[in-house]
Amino acid sequence: MKTIENSLIILALAALTACGGKQNSAAVETVAVATPKVKLASVKAEAVDQILTYSATVEGDVVNNIAPAAPTRIEKILVEVGDNVRKGQKLVQMDASNLKQLELQMKNLEVEFNRIDQLYKVGGVSKAEWDNMNMQIEINKTSYANLLENTQLVSPIDGVVTARNYDNGDLYAGQPVLVVQRIAPVKLVINVSEQYFSRVKIGDAATIELDAYPGESFTGKLSLIYPTIDASTHTFPVEISVANADRKLRPGMFARASLNLGAESHVVVPDVAIVKRAGSGDRFVYVYNNGKVDYTKVELGQRMGDRYEILSGVETDAQIVVAGQSKLADGVEVEVEK
Repeated sequence: MKTIENSLIILALAALTACGGKQNSAAVETVAVATPKVKLASVKAEAVDQILTYSATVEGDVVNNIAPAAPTRIEKILVEVGDNVRKGQKLVQMDASNLKQLELQMKNLEVEFNRIDQLYKVGGVSKAEWDNMNMQIEINKTSYANLLENTQLVSPIDGVVTARNYDNGDLYAGQPVLVVQRIAPVKLVINVSEQYFSRVKIGDAATIELDAYPGESFTGKLSLIYPTIDASTHTFPVEISVANADRKLRPGMFARASLNLGAESHVVVPDVAIVKRAGSGDRFVYVYNNGKVDYTKVELGQRMGDRYEILSGVETDAQIVVAGQSKLADGVEVEVEK
């Protein structure tokens, strides 16, 4: 009896399992045949300004390190950091003891030369003796001028003192006593990809933006284009000059420089159409064609508000999906919502 009962139970369970399996298959079949609904947008090519933006640091147009030619004690520094200085202005007085000794030697040589000169005029000394004394005078004058230049340090430019590395009484030991920079104008150096070498020209305008002045921009001009390409980076340096008449730009500030290299015709798509592949930096769009969608990789250019410039991957007049991408896969049939 128990055997019969067990057999009946087994048959009943098998029937239930079979019924459940049919129900699951029906459910799977229902999901599989569901057609995703999408919204489309037709895209076209348009003229897009090719604006390239580079990070840079503001630099002084000219930077001079003020220092003597040899280790000497600093007698007095006459300016402070932030002082505006003029070309030829005396900035530092170094120890002048050697200069004073040389000055005394010059006076003695001049007295001796005057004596030799008088004798030479009356035939008392030879031309060779006169020439030798005259040469010593000239050598002494050259040495005096050189020592004077390294005793009284002057500014070679109009500028501002941006660094002071010693105090009065210190012994100069290699580091500049002062740094003077010309900050009107200032310059920025950017590294431009070699593909644009033929498209940048001296005098081209550049727009400068700085974190220090949010919402404000400054105008610069390309002042120098280096003639060679760096073989390791395939870039070439370009200098941008900014007049900086109001001196708002200061050396060391972080800046962004933008160059407009002219307009090119590229397809532009809404930003909502762009799909990012998880785990990579690749970008895609779904292109609609004959009732199906193709998962197409694209190369993005500039972002322009709520649109992206497409450098490659989508042709003009293509229809792309702008809503409903989460339920799509490559080659899937879709239903277009009006």
